[in-house]
Amino acid sequence: MKILQICTLITPDAAYGGPVRVAVNQSKALIDAGHEVTLLAGASGFGRTLPTEYDGVPVKLFRARQAIPKTGFAGLVSPGLFTNLLKRPKPDVVHVHLARDLITLPAAVWARAGKVPYVLQTHGMIDPSGNPLSVPLDRCLTRPSLAGADKVFYLTDVEKLGLQQVSRGKVSLEKLVNGVPLPSVESQSSASVEVLYLARLHSRKRPLAFVAMASALSAKHPSATFRLVGPDEGEGKACASAIQTASRSDALSWEGPIAPERALDRLSRASIYVLPSINEPFPMSVLEAMSLGKPVVITDSCGLAESVREAEAGLVVDDSQDALEAAVDTILADHDLRRRMGRNAYRLAQDRFGMKPVVDALVSTYENALRTRTLDIE
Repeated sequence: MKILQICTLITPDAAYGGPVRVAVNQSKALIDAGHEVTLLAGASGFGRTLPTEYDGVPVKLFRARQAIPKTGFAGLVSPGLFTNLLKRPKPDVVHVHLARDLITLPAAVWARAGKVPYVLQTHGMIDPSGNPLSVPLDRCLTRPSLAGADKVFYLTDVEKLGLQQVSRGKVSLEKLVNGVPLPSVESQSSASVEVLYLARLHSRKRPLAFVAMASALSAKHPSATFRLVGPDEGEGKACASAIQTASRSDALSWEGPIAPERALDRLSRASIYVLPSINEPFPMSVLEAMSLGKPVVITDSCGLAESVREAEAGLVVDDSQDALEAAVDTILADHDLRRRMGRNAYRLAQDRFGMKPVVDALVSTYENALRTRTLDIE
């Protein structure tokens, strides 16, 4: 099949986070399964020449710009991307990683208007909103796109309920977990212990909670280091200031963003992965850390909380600072516990979140959509 995947934004520092990671992993696995896949997206930060490949996946990128000030990713537009859609031969199926933005919503409208088989995957980004701008946007773009999709993939029951509310019930839903490929790097061991945060420095991700935890625990665990890795999404200045005043600033640092193809290698050097974010639907960084045998610390509002708790692949905490510090302290203090949780994390990632079942589900859905559209034409 000729498959077109579309997401909002690709940057050198992976600023858009999980949806791009999911699109890349799916595209790689679909290509390995013999399908022809191209990933379309808006782009920024690459300079004058846009790449034609991104982390091993063929891409067609177009300049993205901020059309609506102070709206973040939601206010991005990419006229070149939409023009390309109008001109390009129709693929067999389109897979849109949908958000309330002015790049993926018009792409979904294009697929619907052209009667191209299409599926949507919303990554927790389409939910009931009190923003007044969402009312006309949902009426004109979001709701018709959801209703016309051959299938809409969701991650959690909370996301499913939100999609039903936004679409007013006119949507064909199917659960699809994020998959993680087999690691291409070996997990590295060291005499020192590193606690890692690898995510955008955004308020919802709570990097300041990580910094406060590191400052509180660094004296108790003098051989441990604490590292933040990721692009600044509003919390960078506050984090840098808090690091300077930390009790042991030499044990704590912010390394800045890294290219997405380096993420697994960076994760492999850590001992514990910590993501304090709240209402995180299904974080790829947690899956990738577990695939490398790293114990994780996440909050109970994370979509992976139940799986991590049941498998004893790490510790699940509430959103309090005390709980976060106690959990990391527990794993740092017990080498055997750290190793046991790491082994459990590896098994969990491979047994429940491998790429093969994800690709099988995608191909089955694509084929059903293509078959149904062909029958409708006939």
